[in-house]
Amino acid sequence: MSDLDKPIAWLHGEVKSPPFSLAARIEVGVLLRRLQRGEPLSLPVSRPMPGIGPRSHELRVTDVERKKEWRIVYYVGRDAIVILEVFAKTTRATPRSVIENCTRRLARYQKDAGEVS
Repeated sequence: MSDLDKPIAWLHGEVKSPPFSLAARIEVGVLLRRLQRGEPLSLPVSRPMPGIGPRSHELRVTDVERKKEWRIVYYVGRDAIVILEVFAKTTRATPRSVIENCTRRLARYQKDAGEVS
């Protein structure tokens, strides 16, 4: 990691095999590295999550081997990429509890980091 790369701050969740397949874990790693380098990601791999807050997004990873859809909710902060939640998507809509937990974690992070949304 160079001095220009943003660190990743994990507030909740983890990416490991299992439950992720090795291929899905590698894909997540590549996507997170791109974010660290400041590259904006868009559909189909990332989509905005304005219901959580500005600069909040969800990585979308299809785990073919495990037959799962993984989601990683993240925030692009001033000094870090902040992981708010990691979960397997089982329904069409993001569960209300995930949105509420992410919103709460983001507010706490922004307060502690001195960031204003």
